[in-house]
Amino acid sequence: MLRLVDLDVAYGAARALWAVSLEVRAGELLSVVGPNSAGKTTLINTIAGLLPARAGRIELDGRDITRLPPHRFCAEGIALVPEGRRLFGGMTVLENLQVGSLLPAARARRAESLEQAFELFPMLKAKLHAPAAALSGGQQQMVAIARALMARPKLLLLDEPSLGLSPLVVRDMFAAISRIAAGGMTILLVEQNVATALQIAQRVYVLEEGRIVAEGAPEAIMARTEIRRAFLGEGLRAPEQG
Repeated sequence: MLRLVDLDVAYGAARALWAVSLEVRAGELLSVVGPNSAGKTTLINTIAGLLPARAGRIELDGRDITRLPPHRFCAEGIALVPEGRRLFGGMTVLENLQVGSLLPAARARRAESLEQAFELFPMLKAKLHAPAAALSGGQQQMVAIARALMARPKLLLLDEPSLGLSPLVVRDMFAAISRIAAGGMTILLVEQNVATALQIAQRVYVLEEGRIVAEGAPEAIMARTEIRRAFLGEGLRAPEQG
């Protein structure tokens, strides 16, 4: 599905990603974790087309999309739920959702997508005509995820969906993400809430100072003491399976 090959990204002269290579398989929920300032948001924004790659390749379904203009990434089937949600606060929930389905193919299935959003997040139906700014943080995150799904993407990118949310809301949010994945959606999740991210991921990459330093199944990553201590927090336990 998605393949990065030796991806370099820089902000001016400051290099942010160093020869990053990773793969997200079709139908997989993959997590990228790591400490603050590791380059996680830079990585996901580059995959979404918001930042240019200085070197390397981004391949989607075997096609090189690295040099496409930013707006074409959405047309190729990539949808981003950005850090901080970035809703249009003065617009209603419905209007925010409609923004996600502006491309012709998505617009043609807008009614179907809305029903699927209501099934995933029943709260949205009751708040449909409320301004997005009036919602709680958790409700806004639901709108942000539903807006991305309205585009009917092939690949869903999630950047820190737990940011600023209470533990109870985080639990519900990750349960919803698991349901989306169970429906066959390919998901790349960037997350600082490492313990929860590892519980739902099928595979994990660890990013540190712009470099991939480990990759594998969640239980294998957490079994490595040096990785757990250096990048993930010494107190974390291996995620329960099943």
